[in-house]
Amino acid sequence: GIGLDISMGRIIFYEDRNFQGRSYETSSDCAELTSFLSRCNSCRVESGCFMVYERSNFIGHQVLVRRGEYPDNQRLMGISMSDCIRSCRMIPMHRGPFRMKIFERENFGGQMNELLDDCDNILDTLRMSDCLSAQVLEGHWLLYEQPQFRGRMLYLRPGEYRSVREMGTGPVDMRIASIRRIMETC
Repeated sequence: GIGLDISMGRIIFYEDRNFQGRSYETSSDCAELTSFLSRCNSCRVESGCFMVYERSNFIGHQVLVRRGEYPDNQRLMGISMSDCIRSCRMIPMHRGPFRMKIFERENFGGQMNELLDDCDNILDTLRMSDCLSAQVLEGHWLLYEQPQFRGRMLYLRPGEYRSVREMGTGPVDMRIASIRRIMETC
């Protein structure tokens, strides 16, 4: 059956640290926060969860934020920049099965594995040396650079991704070592 995506999220961005300065609130994707604020140095998630990105159009370093307060975006992103967050995506909460196919090579080539669940180590569990393309069939997923869901992350919504570059990374060198479903509890 088709899973249901329930869109319930609200995030507020602030120009300055500690929720100071002008603010901008959204419940949807925003490709360019500087259209609304001159910079963005803190944020508060009122409900739901979002991916926040260091660059416009959902690229570059990205971090998942859940309900809570983030008084310093530079600390949150783990990078030092003058204006740390430039775009965001609202992640709908998915109710229903999760399904994703990952491929060893670009353009859906090489070894293929189908995931229905989290995988904390692609190399050990699936005997896959690399994951260079993917098809997300159901649900929303996070891909991590290191095993055990650590290091830099990538957010994938349903769709086809022919290369790591299409997955919206800044650094093209990023390797994928573990994969987790985005659930209300993770």
